[in-house]
This record gives sequence, structure tokens and C-alpha cells, in this order.
Amino acid sequence: MSNRVADISKAAQAGGMAVALADTLRSREGLWLGWNGRISDRRSEQNTTPDISHINNTTIATLPLSAREHEGYYTGYSNNVLWPVFHARLDIAQFESGYFERYLAVNRRFAQALHPLLKPDDTIWVHDYHLIPLAMELRKLGVKNPIGFFLHIPVPPAQILLAIPEHRELARGLAAYDLVGLQTKVDVGNLIDYLQDGAFGQILKDGRIRAFDREMAIASFPVGIDVEGFVGQRARQTRDRNPGIARIIGVDRLDYTKGLPQKFRAFSRFLAQNADYRGKVVLSQIAPPTRESVSAYADIRNELETLSGRINGRFGELEWVPIHYIHRSAPRRTLVDIYRSSRVGLVTPLRDGMNLVAKEYIAAQNPHDPGVLILSRFAGAAEQLKDALIVNPYDIDEMAGAIKTALEMPLEERQEHYDSLIDGIKRQDTFMWCRSFLQALERVGRRGTLDVPRQPLDAARKALQEIELARVHPRVRPNRIAPDPL
Repeated sequence: MSNRVADISKAAQAGGMAVALADTLRSREGLWLGWNGRISDRRSEQNTTPDISHINNTTIATLPLSAREHEGYYTGYSNNVLWPVFHARLDIAQFESGYFERYLAVNRRFAQALHPLLKPDDTIWVHDYHLIPLAMELRKLGVKNPIGFFLHIPVPPAQILLAIPEHRELARGLAAYDLVGLQTKVDVGNLIDYLQDGAFGQILKDGRIRAFDREMAIASFPVGIDVEGFVGQRARQTRDRNPGIARIIGVDRLDYTKGLPQKFRAFSRFLAQNADYRGKVVLSQIAPPTRESVSAYADIRNELETLSGRINGRFGELEWVPIHYIHRSAPRRTLVDIYRSSRVGLVTPLRDGMNLVAKEYIAAQNPHDPGVLILSRFAGAAEQLKDALIVNPYDIDEMAGAIKTALEMPLEERQEHYDSLIDGIKRQDTFMWCRSFLQALERVGRRGTLDVPRQPLDAARKALQEIELARVHPRVRPNRIAPDPL
């Protein structure tokens, strides 16, 4: 189950979750149910009979949403409440009356559509914040199957989750799952902290959590990429890097969580402090549109257009434009070539569940002449990719300094960083993510125990303290968050 259903015949082009789930469904008989992307009239709200199609051993089941459902469930609650809150942006969350009721109603309709299609031995895997209450609605219909949930976005500290008016209902929804999978150990600590403080949860001796008279396991399963599949999409033989111009590449959805204004300001600071690099380096930022109906996204677009114009006007020359700002998507086959020909990958989200762009950038590099990854400490990927140049995205001077370090890093040091990073990315790829989650769910679903170490709850508090410290004192550089070993 996911909000949208991908065309599994084209999953390799879609990337991310679609690749992993398509591979899983190719290896075992399965069904994928979700929204088909169409917006219909009010009559569709009563429709619990999905459209069915078949691709090899996979059944695809989809439902449309009404305009009212799309506004309340998708735009309203999912993207104007849950998305900003889970990314620690309470200032732009819209706690509007009526959103939650539509959110719950759509989850109920999806559950009613899935229920008659289930078989007794099915394992159910639900994805992302759009469908938190789905297991609760399935349990009301009498479903006893193992149900797992994976959250692709970060979990904020407990005090932030408590700001959601319906937080207890969301916690009740999570408690209906047998296994909740998260991206990082800090996320696990944050969720356990919240369940203890906000939902009277209790940690059991076997490491599971008891809440609302149910027992569930919580663990981190970092999402990976299909390295060979991604690199194999190269559109053409990679050109040699232009020895006269070094490219810094950024690829991010146009989203206020991605730290794009901070990235532009850091590049401007770098040019101001290093006049000898003017005319020798460019920042190419690909920022495809997303959720354009949400007002916060229009604001970030206007800010970026203003910033890029100001920086290009200040530093640019007839033969050299310092920022290439591209407000549209690029084919994945083309991205492999762009990553490979870029000296620096600049990935600086203010908050991110994982960020697969960081992993794709490393995967695409030439092992003999690799580029350097600069990565925000607040991306989930930083927990794994420790040999990247880790930066605080709120510290403009630190990022400007990291750009200079990356551009001047000797070949041998670049190769050492690359070797360490690519080894971890290959070892924890998308297929390992799928297998490890499903195996854990099957163990827990048989009423067994999940051998997951208890995560120290102070990890959550430390993450919040570092974010707040960076906001209040932007030049203070907090220490890297070091997860406790498994």
C-alpha cells in the first residue's frame, strides 16, 4: 500500500521506492494498491471497488480521489500538516478543521477496498505518512495479517509531535502495526520518546513497545539505491570534466525542507571570499516543481528566483553565469551523466528522511577521478555516509568553506572518501532494505520478538538541541550526531 502506485514496468526510470517494491513484487506474488492520480467527482467517495490490472505476478489495484478528498486528505492533512510537522516546521503547518476527518475517511476507504482482496497468508506493507491510520482501519475490519509500516520522512522530537491536535489518534494508528520501520536510529529514538511521553507507551523486555493495548516493534531500516541499475542507465559515454570549469551539482525537489536558499547563499559567500574561483566554477541546481498548490512552495520558488538573479547579477560575466537554476525535472538517465561530470555534489537539506540523491551522486562517480559529496548533517543519509564532508546547512560560512575544501581536495583523498562511501552504499542497497524489513515483519507477525537494541532516548533530544542551536547561533558548529552502534 502506498499513496500512489508506480508503473512497475517503468520502475527503473522512477527510482527510489518504486525500484525496491517492483523487485520484491517480481520475486513473489503480490498486490499493490493506492491512488491512481486521478481526481473524480463526489460519487467516487463511495467507491471501494478498485480498478484491477495485472503485470506478470503482480496485481495493481487503484482508486481515484474526489476533489474534496484530494484537498482534505492529500493537500490538506498530508502536505499541510504532517509534512511540515515531521520536518520540524510548525510555523507553516495548517491545523485546519476538517482536514483530519478527510484524511481518516480516505484511509478507511482504502482499507475497505483492500479487505476483500486479501488472502489469509498475505503480509501487508504500508508506506509513508499518507497512510498512518490504514492498519487501524484494517484491524476494525477484522484483519489479522501481519501489517508493517515504513515512514520515508524523518520523525521530529516528541515535543514537536505533541503539537498536532490529533497526535493521539495518529499514535493509535501506528500502534495497530506489528512493525514500524524508520530511516535512522535518531528517528527511532524520537518515536519511542514520543510514545512514552505522549501516548503512555511502555518499553517491554523484548524491546517492543506497548501502546493502546497493542504491541509493536520499531526499528531503523535505511533506504538504499540499486547501484548497478542506476549507473546502468547512463545516457551516453561520460565526457571528461571541463578542466576550466568545475561544476557543483544540486538536485532537489523544490521544497522548503531542502535548504535551497541556504545553498545559494553559501555559494555566493564562497564567490565573495574566493575571487580567484570566479569564472572557474558554476552551481547547477535542478529543482523540479512539486506540490505547487501549496502556498509555501510558491514562496520558496520566488525566493530562489530572486536569489539566483541577484547572485548572477553581482558576480556573472558575459562568458560565465555562476548559477544555473533549472526549474524542471531531468531524466534519470541524464542525471547519471550530470552527477559523474560534476566535481562536487551539494546536498544540504534542513531536514530529510534519507536523501537518495546523496547516494546516487556517489554511485555515479568515476572511481579513478571521483567528485566530493558535501552533505547536511540533518539528512538521514549522514548517519551512514560519514566520509562525506558533513556540514551544518544553517552555517553559511561552514558551507562556503566546505565548497573550497571539496574543490581543492587532492585526488588520493577523494579516492579514499569515495571507496569508503561506495562500499557502504553497495552493501546497504535497496534490495537489502526490502529483504530486511519483510523478514523482520514476518518474524514479528508470527508473534515472535524482533531483536532490535533499544535506542537511547537522549539521541532524540540531542538532535533537537543541535537544530535549535544552529538556528539561534548560526556560526556555532555542533558536533556530528554519532548514532550508537547496533
